[in-house]
Parts: sequence; structure tokens; C-alpha cells
Amino acid sequence: MKTSNMGGKLMLPGRFVTALGTLALAGSIVSGAFAGEYPSKPITMIVPWKPGGTTETMAQVLSKAMTKQLGQKVIVKTRPGGGGAIGSTVVANAKPDGYTIEFVGISTLTWPPLTQKAVKYKTSDFTFVAGVSQYQMALISVPGKPFKSMKDLIAYSKSNPGINVADMGGMSKAFVNFIAKQEGIDWTAIPTRGGGEMVPFLLGGKVDFAYSGGIHQKYGDKMVVLASFLSNRLPLAPNAPSTQELYGVAMPGDNGIIAPAGLPEDIRQKLASAVKAAIDDPDFTKILERIKFPKRYLSPKEFDKVVADTIVSLTKVGKATGYIK
Repeated sequence: MKTSNMGGKLMLPGRFVTALGTLALAGSIVSGAFAGEYPSKPITMIVPWKPGGTTETMAQVLSKAMTKQLGQKVIVKTRPGGGGAIGSTVVANAKPDGYTIEFVGISTLTWPPLTQKAVKYKTSDFTFVAGVSQYQMALISVPGKPFKSMKDLIAYSKSNPGINVADMGGMSKAFVNFIAKQEGIDWTAIPTRGGGEMVPFLLGGKVDFAYSGGIHQKYGDKMVVLASFLSNRLPLAPNAPSTQELYGVAMPGDNGIIAPAGLPEDIRQKLASAVKAAIDDPDFTKILERIKFPKRYLSPKEFDKVVADTIVSLTKVGKATGYIK
């Protein structure tokens, strides 16, 4: 091949330049074809909790609905332990190719990295693909108490210091302590091992009020919602204000599909589209109706915004209560 140098510039024959252009175009077509083939094999959906719980039950039904949309099996694998940290660490360290995803509440990916040095991942280690639903986090009590609303609870607590609240530790304890600090009141914390112990404590009168991640909705009028811990009011308790309204902070209640950081945007969008269609699947609609959780689809952009707002709230609460030094 002959070349010439004119004015210090390397000149290539026209046929060779044309060939280069053809190769470049072919390369872009091949690249696009590979992207369009996703998924070409089964997808693993990690759930960082034990089988049989609410999140795993939702994941099993959602995975089947997503399988219909994607044309490849979405297989649920539970990786429990560490309050969700073990399974989430697996996802954080996975290849960002769309074949390892996670169905998880965003509280697992936000609060632990802020407050626990032992946790080996950061929120930035994940790609937030699409929101699915929302845990119905609330401050609750029972009928017969001398307070029927959040306003009543605060007023009663100021004139009757030391009333009992179920203490389940972690993020819920931080939020309860934050409210007490904001209001200048004193509550007595009664150690409680999760919702399974909280319910009999509350119904039996051992505690006066408690945090609930949504279990209260199974008990109907046997329990009273004083406030939503979310940024919005709860659909089944629209008259109870949110902590966002009252104190400018909210718990991360959304759950959804996430993937490792670095997920290609076209795959992210394809997964998000599958999720959007899957949550309207009749079987998934039925499971949400049974557990009384609302659908709450979040697009990738909306999901990113929710996570960013969550970090602001959690940092405010964590610093005020000593969980973040």
C-alpha cells in the first residue's frame, strides 16, 4: 500500500479509508447486536433474606412475571444473613452484565453502609434499576390508649414521661430516638425481637406503641397507625401524617430491582421495562393485595432520586442520634 506525506499529514488511499469505515460500521452493528441479545441466558435474582418471608415471597412471583417479559428464566436464590448484608455483598461484587440482580428494600443498601463499619459495600456499589412496591413502615399503637394520633402521643408523652416503646434496634430505634429528641420527650425502650415479638407485646400491653414494617396491616382495627415513617402517607391510613411532613425525614420504604454498579444503560432500561410490565401481572397483583402493599413503580431516574433523598434523611437522623459519628 502506497502512502504519501503532504504538509506533514499522513495520506491514505481512498479504498483503504473506505475499508476502515466499513469495518467501523460493522463493529458498531455487532456491538449493538450483542446488546440487543440480552438476556441470552438465565438471570439470578438474589434475595438477601430467608425463604418464606414477605420479600422472598414477592420475589418468587415477580421473577416468574419477569421471565415472561424477558424470555429467559429469572431464578431466585436466597442469600440470608447479616441483616441483608451477605446477599447484597454478593451482588455488589458481581459482574455488571445484567445476569445477577437483587430484589431488596433500599434500607438494606443505605442505612448499614452509613452506620456499620463491618458492612463491605457502599450505596454507590449498586445500580438502581426499578422500584416495585413499598413497605408500609409506621408508628403504631392499639385502640384503648389515651392517644389516637401522633399529636395525641406527643402531648401525652410530655405529661406522662417514660411510656413504653418497643425497641427493635437499628434504623427504627434511630428514628424513634430522633422524634423523641425533636420533641424533648422521654420514652422507655423495651427490647423487642422483631415484629413477631412486637405484636404480642403491643396487644398484651407490655408496650404502648411501636415501629412496624407493615405487619400491623394484618391486624386491621386491632392496631392504630399514628404516623407513616415514609415520605408519603399510607394508603390504608390516609389521616395519619408522615414523618416527612412532621420532621423532614423519612425511612427508605421502597423495594425493587438493583444490580451491580456499572450496569450498561441499555440493559438497565431493558430490565426496568420488564419490571414495569411484571408488576401489573395478575399473579403479582394478587400477592400485593394479599400482603396489602401498594404497587410503586419507579423508573431508573426516579429510583436514583429516591435513593439520593434517602441518604439525606438517614444522614440527618444518624448524626442527630449518634449512629453516624
